[in-house]
Order: sequence, then structure tokens, then C-alpha cells
Amino acid sequence: MSSFMIMVLLLLLKFASSNSTPDGFIFNEDTLKLDGAAKLDSKGLLTLTNASFSQQTGHAFYNNAVQFKNTNNGSVISFPTTFIFAIVPEYKQFGGRGMACVISPSQKLQGALPGYLGLFDDTNIGTSSNHIVAVELDTFQDFDMEIRDKDSNHVGIDINGLKSIKSAGAGYFPAGKNGNFTDLNLQSGDPMQVWVEYNGIDKQLNVTLSPINVPKPNIPLLSLTLDLSPVILDSMYVGFSSGMCRFSTSHYILGWTFKVNGQSEPIDLPRLPKIPQRRLKKINGHRNFAFAFAFGLPFIGFLVIPVMIIRAFLNLRKEFVEVLEDWEVQYGPYKFSHKDLSIATEGFKESELLGRGAFGRVYRGVLPTLNTEVAVKRVAHDSRQGMREFLAEIATIGRLRHPNLVRLLGYCRCKQELLLVYDFMPNGSLDKFLYGQPKRLLNWMQRFKIIKDVASGLFYLHHQWIQVIIHTDIKASNILIDSDFIARLGDFGLAKLCDHGADLQTCHVAGTLGYIAPELARTGKANTRTDLLTFGKFMLEVVCGRRPVEHRASPEKIILIDWVLECLENGNILEAIDQSLGAEYVIEEAELVLKLGLLCSHAVATARSSISDVVKYLEGEAQLPDNLSEIIKSQDFGEASNGEDVPLISVPSITITEPFISRGR
Repeated sequence: MSSFMIMVLLLLLKFASSNSTPDGFIFNEDTLKLDGAAKLDSKGLLTLTNASFSQQTGHAFYNNAVQFKNTNNGSVISFPTTFIFAIVPEYKQFGGRGMACVISPSQKLQGALPGYLGLFDDTNIGTSSNHIVAVELDTFQDFDMEIRDKDSNHVGIDINGLKSIKSAGAGYFPAGKNGNFTDLNLQSGDPMQVWVEYNGIDKQLNVTLSPINVPKPNIPLLSLTLDLSPVILDSMYVGFSSGMCRFSTSHYILGWTFKVNGQSEPIDLPRLPKIPQRRLKKINGHRNFAFAFAFGLPFIGFLVIPVMIIRAFLNLRKEFVEVLEDWEVQYGPYKFSHKDLSIATEGFKESELLGRGAFGRVYRGVLPTLNTEVAVKRVAHDSRQGMREFLAEIATIGRLRHPNLVRLLGYCRCKQELLLVYDFMPNGSLDKFLYGQPKRLLNWMQRFKIIKDVASGLFYLHHQWIQVIIHTDIKASNILIDSDFIARLGDFGLAKLCDHGADLQTCHVAGTLGYIAPELARTGKANTRTDLLTFGKFMLEVVCGRRPVEHRASPEKIILIDWVLECLENGNILEAIDQSLGAEYVIEEAELVLKLGLLCSHAVATARSSISDVVKYLEGEAQLPDNLSEIIKSQDFGEASNGEDVPLISVPSITITEPFISRGR
């Protein structure tokens, strides 16, 4: 119906079911679909996410779907909406992820991640089947190649993903011909008003922002000409979404009006609910006692006791106050409390232990606030590289987003304890499917897909992210398998970063015996080709069902690469395949992977293929060289000549790590 109107004053969409009181409007929560951390108080204040809990998403949609399309021609009808919001960070200088006004085909955004404004997950972000239109108020700069935010204080128009079609720094043009652009800080805590208006005839979407104490600007902040008909379905839901995954932040909606094919009603500003005042963190109980004692007994020990109390207070303050270091501000994805992680893992109970390695233990946990399974890596106290490993993982994987990489959800530091929180992988690590007496044997199709999954993740690390990431430790125990049996490369504790085309100097690189490139041990210089060697050995590991070095094997089979090379020279390379596969494998694919494994494991770095070539070989987009056998046997290669950037890392020492033994993560 063309005159259909949805109106919400002092919060969400609400019709005549609201009650009028001298203090304002009180709304019935039955007209709203609230999800996650979202809640509506008695005075009509909608909180999407709040600073009291960690890692949240919050959704609020009107219960009924809205008819957005003209039944005659299928075009999207004009619609205006306006709302008033406020973003209040716990720390003045640090904000959360932001919020968005959204049009969605569903009220249930299941699996949506806080880092994606509660709208998408790693599998569907950027997918046209989402049919989502959003106006984001973003307070975090995401450097992901798929997003590439302009800054940490902007407004954007998003279609099916978070890479804004159009965006601008937050601000407005005051009414008047000579109004200069005025900047606004989205997370100032001050209420601001947004107008989102779509003209169905001109196919133009305008977004305007201003403080609530100034008239609506004549010039919109964003203006985009785009036909929304392919994106918006006949009936859709309207509402708000928010995510908080870095620093604690409260996201509020104070008022909202929406109308199809007409003018939205103005919001009654005097009746807006009040925003809760910022609350400072409670002073620790011990410090309260110190203050009470000091001021309750002012005349006892006039000179000595106050000094003792002040010293005790300062020591307690030093012990309990969290300090945000530079690397945490720049890279930290989200900081969990030690209490939450202890509850999640039942006090790091032995029965929750998933596995242990050279640098710590991994526990299964269930986050109490989200009822979500996670894996918590507890870095060993006596690990000589504990802090280095910890910082490397925070700096690296905390910003990566790829379906074939294990996602780091956050971290925790409590005194000297270092904790990393990952997505839980119910199928554990790949090595348990290959070695010992596995409960489940992998068929050829699964093995081939796992190899392609890891190749895709490695390609992202080497070429698609804003920096080159050298993983340095690709092996079966560092490959995790999710519930859909998708392989994800994890354990970035040894990873190194450098800019594309630049050299990175570092003092230490670690690896696992049997996987380390010979040039790394010889010259102390690592690059993307050293990753290719470990990936080559990983491919052989998966196909042959054994580790690169097997001391219990017969003498000719102890070194896996030597055994596979011998099989190639004898004209029967398929003899090296895992016997548990029997004859159930694709001959062409098996030969391809074995030969590619040998090529990537070549003793001479420049003989190895790049990961981009490897992906093409595995996808059937390119053929291996005809003289592959000669290349594999040859030891005479010059410098790399394919134009690929090969960033070098100079390292004076190498650490050997044992394989990570795991029964899940």
C-alpha cells in the first residue's frame, strides 16, 4: 500500500500501541524483534550493544515486513527515514566497530560477526544473494583488502558487504550558501541525526548527517545514483545492527521514523530519552578499603600511615589497571577479560584441553555472554618466545579475514599470562586424520580439497593482503578443519610481515624439523619461497599420509621427499600415495599434487613455483612444465625471473619446534 507508514518516536517502529506519560513515550517491546545484546528500556531508549559485556552483536528490526516495490513495474518505491543515534565508547579515544541502519530480507542475521557490524560472516560478506542495503556509521578503520575503510570516522553506503560503494568522513554542510564543511566525531557520545532518503523516480540515495541542535543541512553528506531494484526484494525488514569487537562501546537509538512513498514524520526532540552518563570503572575493593581507612582515621599516624596507604594504593592501581599499548591500539582485534575466559574453559580444566605444543596449550571453551564455542590458546609461561609469539599472532591474524584462515577473535593479558581466542574448529587439526589410528579416514576428494583450501589461504597471505605475510610453519598440525570440513591455516605465532616489494629484517625465525628450507638454515634469509617449500612438503604429507621425516620407516623411505623423488625416477610416482586410499583416487590429480609437491620442495628456492602458479595448477588453469623431471633434478638456477616480489627476511638464528600435537582446537 503506497501510503503505508511505519513510525517510531523515541526508539523503534511503533504504532498506536504506545502509551503517553508526562516523562515521554513508553513502547511495547512486542512490536520489535530484538536479537543479541539489543534491549529496549522503559523510557524508549534502544541499546544495540553496550559497554558492559564483551564481543557483541545487536539487532533491532520492526516485526512486520515492509512492501518496498511497486506491484506494477517492480521498481523500488521512494522512502525516507530519519533516526537519532549516539555512540558512547568506554574509553574516550577508542571506539568499537560501529553501527548501521539496514534493510534486510530477514530479521535473523545468524552467524553475523561483530567485526562485520553484525551484518555478515566470513562466508557471505560481499555476496549478491545477501540482498542487504545498509548505511554504516563506522568508527573503526578496517584495512582488509575486501573492505579498505577510508578512516575510523566515516559514513558509508553498503550493498551486500562492507566495502562501501560510497563513503565520506563524518560531518555536515551547515544550511546556507557559504556553509563550510564541519567535521563530526561519531563516537563523541553526542546525539546526532541521520536522514536516509531514496528517490524511486531518480534512483538516487541521499544520506545526511548533522547534530540534533542544527537544522537539516540542504546538502547531503552522500549522494549516490543507483537503482536498488536488483538488491531490494518485494518485502524487506528495516532496522539497525551493531557490532562491538575491539573496545567496549555503547550504541544507542533515541528516535526513528520511517515511511514508504511520503515524508517521514519529524522526531519530537524534547521527548527524546536521555543517554546514560559515562560510568567510570569501579575502583577495586582493596582500594576502597585503603581510601576508607585513610579518611576515616586522619589523625592516626599523621605522617606514616598516609604514606603507606598511598603506596599501597599505587601498587594496587599498577596491578589492576589495564594499559593499552601502541600495538594493541593498532592491531588488537578484541580484548577479553580473564574472568570470561576462565569461566569459558571451566578454569582451564584438563578435560577441556584440546592439544599442546611447544609454546602452550589450547583449550575448548564456551563464552558465557554469547554461548559460543571458542578455542583458547594459553601461551606457556616458560616459553622463551612467549611474548614474541603472542605479539606476532595479534599483529598478524587479528586483522586477517579469509575463509581458509583461522580467525582470531581476541586476546587477553593478565599479568604474565598470554591468551589468544580463536574460532573453535570442531574437527580439530588435520594431522589426527593422517597419523596414528585415525577415527576417520580422508578420501581423495577431501584431501585434494584441503590442499586447494590451504593454497587459497596462502595466496591471500602472499598477494592479496595489504602486506606480505610469511607463515613459516605450514604443516598438517597447523591446519584446522571446521564443521563443514573446510581447511583453515592457523597458528600464526611464527609469522612475519613486510610490505610488498620491501625487505623485512628480523632477528629470529622458527620452524619445524623436516619443513625448514635449506637456504634458511644456510643463509638465514627467508621469503615467500620458503613458505612454498613448507607447502610443498605439506602437499606430500597429505597425499602420502606421513610426515616429511619418518624415523621408523625403511632407510629409503625415511625422508619423504627422497622417497617420492625415487618413485618418480622409477616411473611409478603413484607408489608413494597413502595405501589407505587403495585405488580410490583420481590418477591425474594425484600425479599433479605429487609432482607439484616435489617442485615446491626443490632445494633451490628459485626453482619453486609461486603460490599464484600453484593455485592455477590445482584449479586446472595451467599445466606443469613438460620438462618437470629435469627441473626437479637440476640444481642450476639463477635469480627469480618471473617478476614476483620475493621479500627477504634476514635471520641470524633458527628455532626448531616439535609438531603441534592436537586432538582438536
